[in-house]
Amino acid sequence: MRFHSLPDSKRYPESEDECAIVLNRYNTILDELFAGTDVFVVTMDWSNTPTGPAGYPTPRQTLHPDGIRWWTESEQDDPAPEFHTHTRLYADRRRWHRGCLDGLLRAVADETLAEVFVADTELRRIHHPYDGGADVILATAAERDRMRDQHADWLSSHPTGL
Repeated sequence: MRFHSLPDSKRYPESEDECAIVLNRYNTILDELFAGTDVFVVTMDWSNTPTGPAGYPTPRQTLHPDGIRWWTESEQDDPAPEFHTHTRLYADRRRWHRGCLDGLLRAVADETLAEVFVADTELRRIHHPYDGGADVILATAAERDRMRDQHADWLSSHPTGL
């Protein structure tokens, strides 16, 4: 399910008040998913070589200093090495509490960081914030329906829900 982070599906915050709305919506959903539990926080970068520098500068390392390289997914189908990409995922495990990811979440909302997700340690519930909202995967349809109904005003009015 997809939640929008600002009223009227506005994509980017333009003031501190709007930033506060974005962080409140992200944290409200994250609290409902993970309050009092451990979570995995995952960030990502990519490079043209498996161990080379990131392909573009982001604040990932500063905002997620405890993230250890967890996985590298290499795409090398193109015969030209300059078109190979190596996506690297970094993860840490921490106790969820409201506000503990505000730096990461704000960077996502400002589109200075992409590809962040938070998951329970069983990977049954996933929160994937993006600039403009968050996609949420839940373990059951009943959980989905309950969350959808509780935050109906945060959903898209588009028929597809996007």
